[in-house]
Amino acid sequence: MSFPRYPSYKPSGVEWLGEVPEHWVVGPIKRLIQKVESGTSVNASDEPAEGGKLGVLKTSCVYTGTFDPNENKTVVDEDIGRVSCPLKAGTLIVSRMNTPELIGAAGLVTQTRDNLYLPDRLWQVSFSNADPHFVHYWTLTSLYRGQVKAVCTGTSSSMKNLGQDQFGVFSFAAPPVAEQSAIAEFLDRETGKIDALVAEQRRLMELLKEKRQAVISHAVTQGLPPEASAKVGLNPKAPMKDSGIEWLGKVPKHWKAVQVKHLAKPGKKTFTDGDWIEAPYLTDEGVRLIQTGNVGIGFYKEQGYRYVSEETFEKLNCTEFQPGDVLICRLDGPVGRACLAPDLGVRMITSVDNAILKCTDHVMPEYVVAILSSVPWISWIDALCRVDGGFRLRISRSQLGEIRVPLPPHEEQLAIVAHLKSVTASFDTLTAEAQRAIDLLQERRTALISAAVTGQIDVRT
Repeated sequence: MSFPRYPSYKPSGVEWLGEVPEHWVVGPIKRLIQKVESGTSVNASDEPAEGGKLGVLKTSCVYTGTFDPNENKTVVDEDIGRVSCPLKAGTLIVSRMNTPELIGAAGLVTQTRDNLYLPDRLWQVSFSNADPHFVHYWTLTSLYRGQVKAVCTGTSSSMKNLGQDQFGVFSFAAPPVAEQSAIAEFLDRETGKIDALVAEQRRLMELLKEKRQAVISHAVTQGLPPEASAKVGLNPKAPMKDSGIEWLGKVPKHWKAVQVKHLAKPGKKTFTDGDWIEAPYLTDEGVRLIQTGNVGIGFYKEQGYRYVSEETFEKLNCTEFQPGDVLICRLDGPVGRACLAPDLGVRMITSVDNAILKCTDHVMPEYVVAILSSVPWISWIDALCRVDGGFRLRISRSQLGEIRVPLPPHEEQLAIVAHLKSVTASFDTLTAEAQRAIDLLQERRTALISAAVTGQIDVRT
C-alpha cells in the first residue's frame, strides 16, 4: 500500500531530517516536556510485586520498545519508605543508563499503577502540547536512535549514560496535537496488522519446529516410516518389542538398548567432561573454547568467541575434541541436548559442563545427536533432574552415561540419518522462508513508523 504526501513541505533546518510538512514545527523536544522525574535506588527481591505489595520497575521494562509493567521487583520492607516516582498513565518511561543498544529505550505507560515505582536508572517523562503516544513512536525510529548514539557517554563500552539536558535538545518535528493523535492511531492500526502477520509467521515456525522434532523422535525411537523403509530395503513391518528403556516404549525387535557410555570407542577420554576454564585463562586467540551456550538441540550455534592459549592448554592438560564428535550439555537449556562438534579450523576444547562423546566405529555420531534431540529423551532427562529439586537443572556425566538409548544396526543408522537429513532440510527451508517474511514485515513496520512521524506520508485521511 502507498500513501500520499502532504501538499507542501519546507526545510526542517536539520540535516538528517530533511523536509517536513509546511505546518509542522521543528525544535528541541524539551519545549514539549512538562517534567522529567527519576526514581530511587532501593533494595528489592527478584519476585514481581503482587497482592498489593510495592514494586520497583526493572530497566528491562522498556527493552522491547514497549512498556511491560510485569518487569518489576518487590521492594523489601525496610526500603518501602524510600520509594519515589509512582507510575502514571500518559507518560513515557525512558532508560537513561544502559548498554549502547538499549540506552534511551522507551515505553508508553497507558495505565496508572499506584504500587509501582521507578528506579534511578529510569525517567518518567510527562508532556504538554504533545501526544505521548506519538512521541513514543518517534523513539522507535532510527532518527531518534541516531541522536541518542551521538550524545550518550560512559566510562566503559558496556554501559552508557543519557543526560536530561542531552535528551531535551533532541530535534523533534511536531504536527498539531490533534494530528499527532491521528498519526498515532493510524500507526496503531497499521502496525497491529503487521504484528498479526508476524505472529502468524512465528506460529508457523513453532509448528514447523514441533513437526521437525516429531519426525526426528519417531525415526530414532521407532524406525523409519514404512514408505522410507521400503525404499532402502528395510522391513516396513518389522516386529516391535518392549525396549526396556525407562523413557521409551516399544522399539523394533532387532534394535539394542545401549548405555550412553558404551557408545564411546575404547580408549582414554572417549566419554569425558570438558575442562574447568576460569576467566583469567581466557584470551582472544589460541585454542577455541566451546561453551554450553554453543550447544543447541541438535545443532551447533555460534555465540561469542573465547580461547585459551597453547600454554594454558598444556598446563591444564585440556581435552581436545575433533569435528564430528558429540557434545552433550549437562546443564539446563534443556539438560541432555547435544550437537555435532563443528569444524572451525582451529583446535577446540569445551567447558566442564559439556560432555565429549567420541563414538565407536559402529555408532554414527549423527544418529546419537538425533536420539539426544528427541522429545522423549529431553522430557525424560528434565524429569530426572527435577526429582531431587535444585535451583539449576544439571546431570552428572556418570548419571548420563548409565542411561540407555535405542541403537539400530549400523546400516539402519545410516538410513535413518540420510532420511532425517532429507526431511529436516525441507522443514529448515520453510522455516528460513518464514524468517525472511518476518524480517521484511519488521522492515516495513520500521519504515512506516519513520515515514509517518517525520511527515513523509500524509495519513490524516
